Amino acid sequence: MRKLKLEMQVSADGFAATHEGGTDWMVWAWGPDWGWDEALRRHHVELNTSTDCVLLSRKMAEEGFHAHWAQVSEPADPQYAFASAITRARKIVFSTTLTDCPWPRTELAKGDLKEVVQDLKRAPGKDILAYGGPTFASALVDAGLVDEMHIFVNPTFLGTGRPMFGGLTQPRAMRLVDAKAFACGVTVQRYALPA
Repeated sequence: MRKLKLEMQVSADGFAATHEGGTDWMVWAWGPDWGWDEALRRHHVELNTSTDCVLLSRKMAEEGFHAHWAQVSEPADPQYAFASAITRARKIVFSTTLTDCPWPRTELAKGDLKEVVQDLKRAPGKDILAYGGPTFASALVDAGLVDEMHIFVNPTFLGTGRPMFGGLTQPRAMRLVDAKAFACGVTVQRYALPA
């Protein structure tokens, strides 16, 4: 059975965004003085290429992924390896309001979240990777669908904001598999979630 891996970017104090949804505090920029180092970019691409199906929340698909990654088309761009992998992958968007999605190889999920994801996990193929904000991530964890969490902890304190898993209805135990610190200050923590 395929694994569902959840990737989230968070602040050092556990917030996924500001109260307004802002994420400009993340170490994303690709400049020489700030941004992901080459080792972290490679790690991120390897995580993505270990999968062939990506689950997205509506907001992530509409406001984040499609708008940004569809524009990265030059092989010299440091973001190209990830952009081309995410563009090639099958993408499934979970939304109750969207009627279509213009991004190639993208479809809207039909039916119950748990049933759709369980069917995907039983289908042949590589692992599945989920990206989303606190609401979508909490729904996946609450439903017992996530096998691994890859938490990218940014070297920033927000003090207040949207908690990473503020929508959970019950505690979930995790087991630390490994943790890696990168030169840019981001630490990636990988956890396994028991069934």
